[in-house]
Amino acid sequence: MPRLSAGLLVYRVIDGIPEVLIGHPGGPFWARKDEGAWSIPKGEYDDTEDPWVAARREFTEEVGLPAPDGPRIEFAPLRQPSGKVVTVYAVEADLDVRDAVSNTFTLEWPKGSGTFREYPELDRVGWFSVVDAREKLLKGQRPLLDSLLQELGDRVCGD
Repeated sequence: MPRLSAGLLVYRVIDGIPEVLIGHPGGPFWARKDEGAWSIPKGEYDDTEDPWVAARREFTEEVGLPAPDGPRIEFAPLRQPSGKVVTVYAVEADLDVRDAVSNTFTLEWPKGSGTFREYPELDRVGWFSVVDAREKLLKGQRPLLDSLLQELGDRVCGD
């Protein structure tokens, strides 16, 4: 069975322009990467957990803010290049992310050194237009932007 992940794509529409909230992964591997490195806040869950519950939990852990309530859009599960299957929900909210603080993970760095350090799961989050997010997001998550635009339809100017 593939690994499962659930995420929350928070979006807002300002003057007909859709924006999405995405995060840059923390840790030394991603430190110097920007384009094609950002991600929708998400995390793993097992098949006994409701993916909507997991998506909300992971958003809160990775962004440090309560997951927004409101009507949700559920996208079809998306298989990532790694083989992981991601279920993503979109929720409209205009969150102030200036005080966002992610939970952390411990990693031996440099590998084999015996030195363990803590890194944030996401070292920063930000609002991006769909056009800019398409450049920032991991390649395997980009189709979700098209799905969001399709769902929003006439509410947006498109990209």
